[in-house]
Amino acid sequence: MNATLPPGPTTARPLQTLRWIYRPGAMLEDCRRRYGDMFTLRIAHEGNWVFLADPDAIKQVFTGDPRVLHAGEANVVVLPLLGHHSLLLLDEGAHMSQRKLMLPPFHGERMRGYEDVMTEVAAEEIDSWPVGQPYPVRPAMQRITLEVIIRTVFGVQDPARRERLRTTLSGALEWGSDPRRMAMLAMLGPQRLAGSGLFRRVREPADELIYAEIRERRGALDLGERDDVLSMLLQARHEDGTEMSDQQLRDQLMTLLVAGHETTASSLAWAVERLVRNPPVLARLREAVAAGDDEYVDAVCKETLRLRPILALVLRRLTEPMEIGGRLLPAGSNLAPCIYLVHRRPDIYPEPYAFRPERFIERPAGTYTWIPFGGGVRRCLGASFAQFEMRVVLRELVRRLELRASDERPERITRRAITLVPERGGEVVVERVPARVPALV
Repeated sequence: MNATLPPGPTTARPLQTLRWIYRPGAMLEDCRRRYGDMFTLRIAHEGNWVFLADPDAIKQVFTGDPRVLHAGEANVVVLPLLGHHSLLLLDEGAHMSQRKLMLPPFHGERMRGYEDVMTEVAAEEIDSWPVGQPYPVRPAMQRITLEVIIRTVFGVQDPARRERLRTTLSGALEWGSDPRRMAMLAMLGPQRLAGSGLFRRVREPADELIYAEIRERRGALDLGERDDVLSMLLQARHEDGTEMSDQQLRDQLMTLLVAGHETTASSLAWAVERLVRNPPVLARLREAVAAGDDEYVDAVCKETLRLRPILALVLRRLTEPMEIGGRLLPAGSNLAPCIYLVHRRPDIYPEPYAFRPERFIERPAGTYTWIPFGGGVRRCLGASFAQFEMRVVLRELVRRLELRASDERPERITRRAITLVPERGGEVVVERVPARVPALV
């Protein structure tokens, strides 16, 4: 059997790249209608992407040999911001060794210890929202998720230092989210962009603050008593007894920041956007929160991540030919299990475009059919943290505010860097929930 790529659009690579940047959802659905559950796109500086929308093919990828399926190589687009030591850019033994060090801080019990911080941050931000006027919630959700990361991941306690980190990190992250910068990345390629003076000027102020935090924390007398992620990573040791270098720590902190800030904030904005256009779901969520029923809150989060995944795909680069779905694919191909398409399969999700959280109460999420965090040994290690934070924020939101859509038109999906977000930022009109008056007895 000869290794061949599946069919796909025949337009020039630059034109395919531009459409991928500006109209990803429409492009994916057009391709599935024309070519089926496996097709090829040609993206600038990324080689050939083979999209997979069949759960059996996705299972083959997620359970395949990590020596053959390299995610780190395929994730090179995030190199300029995250650095060479990022968990997302490592493969094989280096990836597993680093992943083992980073898993303990995200253990369930440890994570639940962050609930009070998440609740406090969310309540303070939500209480500041203006009432009675259109208000885009995504920037507010970004403030929440960034503050949570600064407190729980970086472990910064001093308010002045938190403010410096908040301002500098948000500036660096915003620089890379402009679609015009994505076009620049497509033209230059990640390696050239990472070494450019323009990008260094954006990255270096953030790096200076992060390295200062690492140096200060290494000398902290209470290091062993702290429960933030940075403190735990400073104490972690590889099997040979070595510790993480400052450069490794910097790259992993940036990875956690990028993976847990923009993505969770945008997921929360999508949850709000979907809830206000589905009043019965919003009413049931409010009742569930009042009753302490976390099952429905969790279902709302899962349905949001199904219908509006923040990433359209995950990537693996083949180091040798591999047969997927009955086709032998050539070495060097980028396999793209497509989150966006598999989440819209009507044979798995009846009425796939309907926002119906009940489906996740009726039937648990499938390992290879609900994949907003990827899968296999590369599944996002912050997945539980992100879902936990979403539940905390949504609970505070419906406890404190009445919500309605500012415009009856659903918000279109648009791109911010590699993420898919609501075009108007999840714009709503809010009113305060009336304070309850104690009953007279």
